[in-house]
Amino acid sequence: MKQHSRALTSISAALFMLPIAFNAAAHDLDPVKILSDPDVRAKHYLPDFSYAGYKHGMGEIPIAKGKVIDVTKFGVIPDDSIDDSAAMLEALSAAHNTDRPVIVQLPRGRIIISEILKIQRSDIVLRGAGSGPDGTDLHFPRPLQMIDKTDSLDELREYLVKYDKRHRVENQNIDVLFSEYAWSGGFIWVQKAGTRAASYLESKDPKIMKLADALEGQRGAKTVIVNNSQNFAIGDVLELQWFNRQGEDGALIKEMYGDTEVKIGSHHWTFKDRPLVRQKTEILSIDGDKVTISDPLLHNISEEIPAQFSRWEHITNVGIEDLHISFPDSPYFGHHMERGNNGIYFTSVFNGWIRDVSVHNGDSGILTYNSANVTIENIETTGKRRAHYSVHAGNVHNMLVKNLTVNNPAIHSLSLNTQSTKCVFQNAIVNEAAVLDQHAGANHQNLFDNVTLRIAAKRDEDGPYYPIWDGSGAGYWQPGHGMFNTTWNLKVNVLSGADRTETVDLRGLAEGPDARIIGVSGNRNFKVDYRPEPYMERLNSPMNDVPSLYDYQLSQRD
Repeated sequence: MKQHSRALTSISAALFMLPIAFNAAAHDLDPVKILSDPDVRAKHYLPDFSYAGYKHGMGEIPIAKGKVIDVTKFGVIPDDSIDDSAAMLEALSAAHNTDRPVIVQLPRGRIIISEILKIQRSDIVLRGAGSGPDGTDLHFPRPLQMIDKTDSLDELREYLVKYDKRHRVENQNIDVLFSEYAWSGGFIWVQKAGTRAASYLESKDPKIMKLADALEGQRGAKTVIVNNSQNFAIGDVLELQWFNRQGEDGALIKEMYGDTEVKIGSHHWTFKDRPLVRQKTEILSIDGDKVTISDPLLHNISEEIPAQFSRWEHITNVGIEDLHISFPDSPYFGHHMERGNNGIYFTSVFNGWIRDVSVHNGDSGILTYNSANVTIENIETTGKRRAHYSVHAGNVHNMLVKNLTVNNPAIHSLSLNTQSTKCVFQNAIVNEAAVLDQHAGANHQNLFDNVTLRIAAKRDEDGPYYPIWDGSGAGYWQPGHGMFNTTWNLKVNVLSGADRTETVDLRGLAEGPDARIIGVSGNRNFKVDYRPEPYMERLNSPMNDVPSLYDYQLSQRD
């Protein structure tokens, strides 16, 4: 087997064996007020992020059982330098035609593929023999731009042309349409047949299948009063939808952004028939017109802020595990001009996982859309060519990205994108081009938790600084985020650009209202310039007592 990039970076076990009890006294620290002081808690709402991940954080990812589809039985021969696409597609077809759970088992060695590997039904696990040098290397020698013959991204292609989405650099003679693969598509492509990963053209919007109006509910609670529960059954997984049909000053916008002077982009009120907020959730119990759902409400529900339950087409118990994905060295053509060296495109999944996977030379390692309660853990991205994303969370709810190591220069190393809610990046280590990307698009109530960044400080007339929080995204989706996005226990290791006598300014100059920043520390003294002004505690103080908010909140669950 050819040697590919090294396996997942060895990170000391102590980093992940985190204490979850809240015991400030034992560490000679003042208690964290947003956890311990009733007045602060009442004034500064802190979401419960512990519902992120597979089975709402309470269930271990299973060791899948079922019929084993051994791809070597279909003709896959590793390490022979011959393309195995036809055999892989035949094995995947057999898996889809099996009427029970299946594991598609890959052998050790390099397997060369030049087709998209699609998973379109529930209860399929794609499993390799490990992500290290003696494991499984899925090697894709050509980008999606060269091999994608499907119509899956035709709506996006039409959108790019209609709205003239172009990359222009006059002094380099560049003026081309954005690539449809800049943020979509992947060689391992998970998507329920007939579904849509993201909305682009209104003319393509399917009819929403409303089941009931939601009449009353309280943010953070799990009970909802509906007008008719006859269309529900216990165990149904539905989408709870909030619309803004009241324009620029709608009550839902205030619910999301509060009393802020930050300019709100027009997409928040332009598309009246599209949900502005989506919460995918399971029905746990039904008592007359009272419905109990599986995770806390994102927002209040009232006559002023109405919502509805609608059908959501999805698949479940889909997993990708124990493999290495590699792409060849190739030139970098520019932002939004990526040719489609994308590893995994994970969409329309409820209760799924990606674990123990490494991606080398990807334009994007993992892209997620239209999914909920997915755990992505023990991931490493590597390579020298500039990437767009390492792991991306967009149009998703309750996504847990855990133990991610970024060893490649990505424009958006940790990215919370359009309409992401209650998503968590936990225990991430970013060694290249570190940034916490809050990418606008009505993303809110998300968490960066126990993250370590290694940076080279920049300098201006005010001294050393670094843009840690770098809100981007289109102006029509600004600001960078809605209320209650949280950074907890951020550890910054300054490698250069500031000596030990200097204070480094950590900046987030175009973010969103009512952020929470609890615990910033590292090997320099820091100040924080975050706009609009956030709620802050524990600047230049380690979070030894509560190193992980996610783990702490999970420990408080019944």
